[in-house]
Amino acid sequence: MAMASTSKVVLGSIAFATFWVLAVFPAVPFLPIGRTAGSLLGAMLMVIFRVISPELAYSAIDLPILGLLFGTMVVSVYLERADMFKYLGKLLSYKSMGPKDLLCRICLISAISSAFFTNDTSCVVLTEFVLKIARQHNLPPHPFLLALATSANIGSSATPIGNPQNLVIAVQSKISFGKFLIGILPAMLVGVFINAFILLCMYWRILSSQKDEEGGRTGEVIIDEEVNSHRFSPATMSHSPSLNSQEEANSLRSRTSFGEIEMHMSPSVGSESTRRSNVSREVTNGVRSGFSDTLSVRSMEEKEELKEKWKKMVWKSCVYIVTTGMLVAMLMGLNMSWTAVAAALALIVLDFKDAQNCLEKVSYSLLIFFCGMFITVAGFNRTGIPSTLWDLMEPYAKIDHVGGIAILSLVVLILSNVASNVPTVLLLGGRVAASAATISATNEKKAWLILAWVSTVAGNLSLLGSAANLIVCEQARRAPNFGYTLSFWSHLKFGVPSTLIVTAIGLTLIRG
Repeated sequence: MAMASTSKVVLGSIAFATFWVLAVFPAVPFLPIGRTAGSLLGAMLMVIFRVISPELAYSAIDLPILGLLFGTMVVSVYLERADMFKYLGKLLSYKSMGPKDLLCRICLISAISSAFFTNDTSCVVLTEFVLKIARQHNLPPHPFLLALATSANIGSSATPIGNPQNLVIAVQSKISFGKFLIGILPAMLVGVFINAFILLCMYWRILSSQKDEEGGRTGEVIIDEEVNSHRFSPATMSHSPSLNSQEEANSLRSRTSFGEIEMHMSPSVGSESTRRSNVSREVTNGVRSGFSDTLSVRSMEEKEELKEKWKKMVWKSCVYIVTTGMLVAMLMGLNMSWTAVAAALALIVLDFKDAQNCLEKVSYSLLIFFCGMFITVAGFNRTGIPSTLWDLMEPYAKIDHVGGIAILSLVVLILSNVASNVPTVLLLGGRVAASAATISATNEKKAWLILAWVSTVAGNLSLLGSAANLIVCEQARRAPNFGYTLSFWSHLKFGVPSTLIVTAIGLTLIRG
């Protein structure tokens, strides 16, 4: 594509620069309006500056991507309600063999959960579990937080629903869920292993604490909520009223017996004693009747609790079955967007309640951010700047030789950290695939998978490279009683070597 007119190039660059600054630095002092508003501002400037027409702006919004993103977010909300992530959190500490074992578990569970439930969701839910376990073992949290964030990014690369940039790639490339998974899974598994190995090497001394050496005290960790639930369970507290009732009944029985003895010993007051004895019997009978009513009410309450427990168990099973069905349908090659939306609607119907509370948990700001980004990137493409830059780079970035793959990967890695990974995919995706298609159809598919792998793992380079990193950092900082600040430099110290090594080794394992 040839360069547009000078005015369009300048104005389009200003609009894109506005979007980029607010996307990378959402709290910039001179305009602290956030990423979502910054995305809309960039899109609006593209239209106002006439870089792109309103009609083309609307058509630039990719509805299949938004549908897939919305559907997976709704499914994640219901999975959280069904305690899926709570069970994953318990797996972290179940029969733990020490800090090193715990670190490896975090890497594995974070990677697997991110592949199927998105990296952002996994990080939101698992961060507090990781902090609690680290604090209970009296260990510094930062190796475990790094393990969570970096493994979530690596794991999310394996599937189209693992992260937003993969959603874009899957929809634009039309690669099926199964082929996407098979193409990147070996690189993902090896990448998670290497990432864990680097973490162990860097933090071996910290993880080799006295507790780890003793071994006997680092068994299963009990989550605070579980302890509280055992201490204050209704079943434990329900015995006290029944004990009081029995004591009262025994006391009244003693009084009755004493009254009868007095009646035999004092004939002169026989009639009075008889009257008192009758009154005592009536009181005793009343207590017995009230005690029976209490037992009956309690029995009914227990039946209701059992009924509710079974209802909840059946509902949870339905959530897991629907989610599994969604993944199987995607693996079979059905339309991913409609499959995700259908699964979300099935869960809403099965819940048989007003869906407002669950739908309110969907990140609509992310959907709006994507809409603005689609328009902004489409406008920037019309300036001709991306095409001109790609024309200069293309001869050196062919994926049919090692040097070309290395140059392409380096460009994607840098752009993913400078301009964020989703805009990078939107800007380069079509051009990289078209260039590879001139070599062969297999290379076209491989180009898309390389783009997915590098743009995702690139997020581990720095704290600002991925939304998952920022989520872990913020969740850790705000966690009640377990707050911890993960610094930019502590992340960069580990992120640079891990990203370069994992990316390089993973590239050798990706097949078209």
